[in-house]
Amino acid sequence: MSVYVTLEGYLAEKKKWWWFPYPIKPNVLAEMPLILGPFFVGSLWTLKLTFGNFKKYLLLNVIIDTFFTYFMMNWFKRIGYVSLIRINKFQLSLLFLLKSILMYGYQYFHELVFARKSN
Repeated sequence: MSVYVTLEGYLAEKKKWWWFPYPIKPNVLAEMPLILGPFFVGSLWTLKLTFGNFKKYLLLNVIIDTFFTYFMMNWFKRIGYVSLIRINKFQLSLLFLLKSILMYGYQYFHELVFARKSN
């Protein structure tokens, strides 16, 4: 999923969905610390704690994504880390929800395929 989010970051940069005024390095996405840090670790913990219960997984993701979108994005904008340009907070929330559903579906499919092979 982190690879997908990285590709999405390049698309977002081209489409000007959001803007990071201070890139870490040339040719490196400025959101890479978010992708490799809280997104990756948070995704692993969310899946570990809720896998097998899609309603619980979805509820936890909505809570986390809402907190990030409506509170952390305000703070990031205030400190000058990132600004939303051609996407609003609601659209960002829907994007997060879509990624959450894709990740759960991929993990569910992966478990089905590899659980059958190990039996």
